[in-house]
Amino acid sequence: MDKKERRVGTVSRGIRCPIIREGDDLSVIVTDSVLEAAESEGFELRDRDVIAVTESIVARAQGNYAGVEDIAEDVRTKLGGETIGVIFPILSRNRFAICLRGIAKGAKKVVLMLSYPSDEVGNALVTQDQIDESGVNPYSDVLSLEKYRELFGYNVHEFTGVDYVDYYEKLIRECGAEPEIIFANQAKAILNYADCILNCDIHTRKRTKRVLLAAGAKKVCSLDEILNAPVNGSGCNEKYGLLGSNKSTEDRVKLFPRDAQPLVDSIQKKILEKTGKKVEVMVYGDGAFKDPQGKIWELADPVVSPFYTDGLIGTPNELKLKYLADNDFSNLSGEALKEAISESIRKKDANLKGTMATQGTTPRQLTDLIGSLCDLTSGSGDKGTPVVLVQGYFDNYTN
Repeated sequence: MDKKERRVGTVSRGIRCPIIREGDDLSVIVTDSVLEAAESEGFELRDRDVIAVTESIVARAQGNYAGVEDIAEDVRTKLGGETIGVIFPILSRNRFAICLRGIAKGAKKVVLMLSYPSDEVGNALVTQDQIDESGVNPYSDVLSLEKYRELFGYNVHEFTGVDYVDYYEKLIRECGAEPEIIFANQAKAILNYADCILNCDIHTRKRTKRVLLAAGAKKVCSLDEILNAPVNGSGCNEKYGLLGSNKSTEDRVKLFPRDAQPLVDSIQKKILEKTGKKVEVMVYGDGAFKDPQGKIWELADPVVSPFYTDGLIGTPNELKLKYLADNDFSNLSGEALKEAISESIRKKDANLKGTMATQGTTPRQLTDLIGSLCDLTSGSGDKGTPVVLVQGYFDNYTN
């Protein structure tokens, strides 16, 4: 064996950084943190390494925050401040509860329509088995709160221990609005209760708004249209509004970062100047994957990566090694098999889409794949690694 042959493929490293505050120069902090980690741990940067920065510290450095009163004013201005139908929110204290507090402060009555048996990202109100046993058709049946309690009683979330129906109802009332809760999966069901609607779904929001307007809604706003401009000097996000926001305090949210393309380009430039290596850089939020036990699909952000350098555009273009080994070269083994597969990789087409040798590879955007890896690496708690360095991701068997 050639002693110089690399025996390690993709490596993902969490990079520790200082605690980030508003106004910090992230391009300097991230660059220095990666280079200091390389020196400390004895590794070197290579061309096409990926430096990924969590959206949380980007928004924090930008000071992109808003308060519940800012949300309330925007909701009141755009939806009238009387009875508002709030439909398809996710079940989350971190992601939606503070938003709901602001929404309730901007209305006299909130008709909250929850999808069931689970929300858009898989947080369950009830189990599918409970639905089956009840005889309810979730596609067509609209349930009142009383009927829901009669059928299903009180149910707490498997991981958080919260009954979100009770939690959201009390929150609305505490904010001075009258709550009414219904359960339905057809968007237009809300129009029997309200004609000014705030649809809070994330990935299906454009269709939901279209369906509501076609069915005769008076006013419809999606969550990405609330705080899509500053209110009383607040932060905002022109493209995503409240989508991608997180709880900061009991009366303030941190919004999804904005205008961060100059940041990723600057980090790329600084690393090139200091090391001679051209790395790729991205901002990432939630990964896109599903928990097999809780059935929760992680992606509560509108996108995995809102900003990235040009080298991260596109999808993988890879051959499936086991397909080659079991089919094209089933008569080979050892060094002959290794060389035949290596030669296939070296000669592969620039676009393998649709070819049999790619079946089983992952047909997803590079930013979604790498962002998911980074989200799992950095975690969401106290690891203190809001920057992730991914090396060897673009390697193949011949490198």
